[in-house]
Amino acid sequence: MAIQLNHTILAARDKDASAAFLAEILGLPAPTKWGPFAVVSTKNGVNLDYMNVGGDIKRQHYAFLVSEDEFDDIFDRILERKLKFWADPGQTQAGEINRHDDGRGVYFEELNGHLLEVITKPYGSGGWNP
Repeated sequence: MAIQLNHTILAARDKDASAAFLAEILGLPAPTKWGPFAVVSTKNGVNLDYMNVGGDIKRQHYAFLVSEDEFDDIFDRILERKLKFWADPGQTQAGEINRHDDGRGVYFEELNGHLLEVITKPYGSGGWNP
């Protein structure tokens, strides 16, 4: 069997609200429950399992490869919710998207401060190399 990513755990203050936010913003099915987790499933079978934690949450980054139409829908939801967004992971290019590899990309934060990214082309697929 080829090695595949199956799931990852995201620390949350409110796992249910966090999972609902992610599912809604990405246009994915409503989260499910499994043990202590609120689970968001992507179309390629990777689960993002939100789990409540106490104390500080260490920020993580999650990138999602989406179609051009999905990007439009997600970006519309970002704008509708008046979320801050950036063209870069350092969050220096506020209110912009990037066009790396002849695609589009945008970064935004979810409820716990994790940095989410949606891109329409895999990095390096069009020759872009920072």
